[in-house]
Amino acid sequence: MTTAPTAPLLLYVEDEILIQDMLVSALEEAGFELLVADNGMQALDVLAAQAGRLDGIITDINLGDGPEGWHVARKARELLNMLPIVYVSAASDHEWFSKGVPNSIMIAKPFVPAQVVVAISSLLTVSGQG
Repeated sequence: MTTAPTAPLLLYVEDEILIQDMLVSALEEAGFELLVADNGMQALDVLAAQAGRLDGIITDINLGDGPEGWHVARKARELLNMLPIVYVSAASDHEWFSKGVPNSIMIAKPFVPAQVVVAISSLLTVSGQG
């Protein structure tokens, strides 16, 4: 008897609730399991507790007070050096070249949810997790 493959587990970090709700729905429809953090500190707590279970991260850059998405992604890569990471931000992507981690994808807001689903799916495929 074979067991069904488990859905990829993603950490999604977003402080804007409307965007969070929209993308959570799209990612769950696409078959992902999610751990959701509303800010950088929550994301770092999830990383500390769940890093070994995570298959990827989707993070906003500007998360209000506390650590930015850049920091969350760098910390994640310290723990899991090939973890797929997708950044979403209303800021221009010029900072991505200096602050983003290698082999990540940056998506500018506004976006359609399918862009994020395709981005994380392709990174998971390249890393052998999708």
